[in-house]
Formats: sequence, structure tokens, C-alpha cells
Amino acid sequence: MGKIKNALISVSDKGKLRIVLKSLKKNKIDIISSGGTFKSIKKLGFACKEVSEYTEFNEMLDGRVKTLHPKIHSGILFQRNKKIHKKEMQNKKFEPIDLVIVNFYPFERAIRETSNKKNIIENIDIGGPAMVRAAAKNAKDVTVITDKEDYSELIKELNKFKGKTTFNFRRRMASKAFSLTAYYDAIVSEWFHRDIGIKFPEKKTFFGRKITQLRYGENPHQKSSIYINSLKNDDTNLRQLSGKDLSYNNYNDIFAGLDILLANFKSKSTVIIKHANPCGISSNKSALQSFLNAKASDPISAFGGIVACNYKINVKIAKEINKTFFEVILAKGFDKGSLKIFKKKKNMRVIDISKYNNESKTAVKFFDNSFLLQDKNNLDFHKNKLKCVTRNKPSKKELKDIEFAFRACKYVKSNAIVIVKNNSTIGIGAGQQNRLDSCQIATQKARKFQPKNLTNSIAASDAFFPFADGIKTLINAGVKIIVQPGGSIRDKEVIEAANKAKIKMVFTGIRHFNH
Repeated sequence: MGKIKNALISVSDKGKLRIVLKSLKKNKIDIISSGGTFKSIKKLGFACKEVSEYTEFNEMLDGRVKTLHPKIHSGILFQRNKKIHKKEMQNKKFEPIDLVIVNFYPFERAIRETSNKKNIIENIDIGGPAMVRAAAKNAKDVTVITDKEDYSELIKELNKFKGKTTFNFRRRMASKAFSLTAYYDAIVSEWFHRDIGIKFPEKKTFFGRKITQLRYGENPHQKSSIYINSLKNDDTNLRQLSGKDLSYNNYNDIFAGLDILLANFKSKSTVIIKHANPCGISSNKSALQSFLNAKASDPISAFGGIVACNYKINVKIAKEINKTFFEVILAKGFDKGSLKIFKKKKNMRVIDISKYNNESKTAVKFFDNSFLLQDKNNLDFHKNKLKCVTRNKPSKKELKDIEFAFRACKYVKSNAIVIVKNNSTIGIGAGQQNRLDSCQIATQKARKFQPKNLTNSIAASDAFFPFADGIKTLINAGVKIIVQPGGSIRDKEVIEAANKAKIKMVFTGIRHFNH
């Protein structure tokens, strides 16, 4: 590339502008600019030609049309090694634009700060992305900068190569520029989809901004990063207070725990997660008892897991938590004493989730070159829709545990069986290829850790029982109420087995597979 002669600057984010202007002046590069950027450059004491003077065409339509002009785009797009291009430029007396420094109207900020649709739409940048795309396309001849964090590298290039840049640098900046335009357009598209209620558009583009690179992925040989995909927040809103950096597996478990916590569990609730599956869930008027009950559900699996709480942790609870090794503690606040206790364990991550909330109404799973998109499973519990199919009927008090079991089972990997007593899990069978195995694992764990609570307990299943063997396993362990969707061709056989054992069974009509 030849020496840069003309630079076009149009930036909403004017941070670090002075340092790049100094470098352009040093390298005798003329500047063209418009609007607020032009005023800022002049205020900083640097020479600059306004776009309207350069194009001899005044801004119009309230500033919607400024840089959308043939003189601008020809200057950016013309190929310097083509004779016909050179001739056309000379005939028109158009000058080359060799450097484009542009960032866009703050559309993200607009949708977070206002609900005024007129203001939001006015913050959709047109000229900026057009110039960036043009410069990136012509990276062979033009340098494009879209991020103020790249100013320092641009300055190094200009200083080292006497007002020129290398092709490798221009190519990297072009790649970054196209990532920005794609990201920006995807956000605008998503806002429009949500505004008019389209969840499954014909064309779907995901946007994401990298928050940080993680130490590694699910395993040490895999690389990984976390991205934010939100119209409302510029971060995850998980405020880490102490402990080492979060890993891929930590995040995976954290989001599994947060999904459960936000499932409308009543009272003070604690969830203990291990490998994205709950091994203990409990709701109680006492926050301390809630934690103790959740841990008691499966204390062996709890070791090395994460604790998620929908309450503020005090010293008493912190001391109990500290008796077991946990990777991550999530809570809606921590008092000073509890933080002091947790900070003694350097490896334990302590995270305040007070500002965390779910935003998206859809869930996605990627499979190499395809993905599945579906509604989130937000179907809630409605006790008036329950159908009791046995001769014995549950009491009002028992309905509370039925509701708890139903909610808990929804978040366990399929096939899922959850046994509960007094708003706490006492046995969880998760992720098995058949429902009988899940029944056996759930009863086995309950016998091992909560044998006294098995009598008159309640079991929930995420899908129907295809045979009576599963419920017989639960009945033999002491379960007296079973809640399940129903819908099997052998429902009659299953109901007969329940009546024979004189237990209670209710159908929800709702399946909750969670793969």
C-alpha cells in the first residue's frame, strides 16, 4: 500500500481520539469528517475538512444523509492498480480515501436506555456500516479501524512504515470490521423480531460479544470463550466477589442452577448442581435449613459442585457451606462476615446474582452446521389442571409437595425421577436411557441418605411410565404419591398397580423432557 493521504473519521465513541489525531498529523495525513466528530476534532485543535465541504453536498434529511455520496465511496472502493479506475477517478477529480476510522451509532445503548421506538430507530446507523463494509472489501488498498482499542496498533504501523500499513494488518482489521457490521445488523434484526413478536424468523442470525477467553473448555485440550448475547445487558450480571477465574464447566453448572432458582420456587431455596444436574433442591422458611436439606439430598455428589441460593448468605450459613468443598457459591448478596469466611478459600468462586435475570424466550442447541431453536420450557404448574387417576386422592398439604416435585423434576436431565419430602429432594435419578433405571437410582440414593424420609414420600416423573415396573420400584421404597404426565398406552396397567398398592397418583398432562 502507498502512503496514506486522506483519512475519513466518523465515530460515536470519541475516546482516545486525540492520540490517533496526533499520529495522523505527524504523518501528514489529511482528515475528512462530519457532524459531531468534525466538531470534536476541531475542538481538539486539529485541522479537518467537513464532509459537506469535501463532497460539495450539504447534509440533508436531519443528518440521515451525510457520507452516502459517490465521492466518499468511490474514494474508498477504487482499486489503485486498475488503470480504468484511476482514469475514472481523475476524470471526476475524486481523491482516494486510504484510511477509514468509523464506529457506529450506539444502537445497543439506545435500546437499553429508552423504549421510545422513534429514538431507537434514529440510532440505526446507515452511513457508518456502508463505509466500513466498503473499506473492508477494499482491504488491499484501504485500512479500516472500527475499535478505539486498535488505535495504538495503527499508530505503530504508521510510525514503523512511514505513513503506510501492512496488508496483514489491513486484512485483520477488515475481518474485525465485517464482524462488527454482522454483529450490529444482528442486534437490529433481533430488536425488530422481538418488537413484532417473531420468534422463528426465516433467517436467523446470532450476535455475541466476547466477554473473556476461558482457561480451557469442557476438557483441558479444548479452547473456550464466553460471549454475551443480550439486548438488555452488556454483561452476564454475575458479579464475582472472590475466587479464581470461572471455567467452562463452572458456567455450565451456574446457568443450570440459575434456571432452577428462577423457576418460582417459594420461600428460601437452595440448589446444588453437579455436572449440570441438580443433586439437591430444597425450599424452606429458614435459609439455613434450605441449604442443609439440599446438601442432605446427596452429600457425596454435592462435593465439588456449585451452590445456588435465592437469598442473602450470612455467617451461620457460610460456616455450614464451608464444611464441604464447593467450586462456586451463588447468592443474592453476602454479608461482610460470610465474605470474610469464603475469601479464605482462594479457589472458591463467590458470585452475587442479585442483578441476574433471564431475557430470551427461546433456547438453542448447535450441532456442527445446524441448530435447533425452541421456546423455553416456561410452562408453569397449575394444580387445578391436575387429574387424580387413583381411588385415593391427595390432600391440600400434599399438593404443595406435588408442586415442588413437579418443578424440580423439570430441570433434571431425562429420563428423570425425583423423590421429595417436605419441599426437599431426597433422591434424584437423572439422565438414564430408561425410566426404570432412574427409579432405581432415585430410590437407591434416598435409601442411602434419607431412609427415614422415604416413607410417605412423593415421586415425580418427567414423562409417562411405559410399564408398571418403575412405579413398583418407587412403591416398594415407600413412595405414596406419584405425579407424572400420563399418556402411555399402558396407563391403565400403571393405574391398577397404584390402586393395588393403595397409593395416590396424579396426571399433569405435561411432559418435561430435558436433554
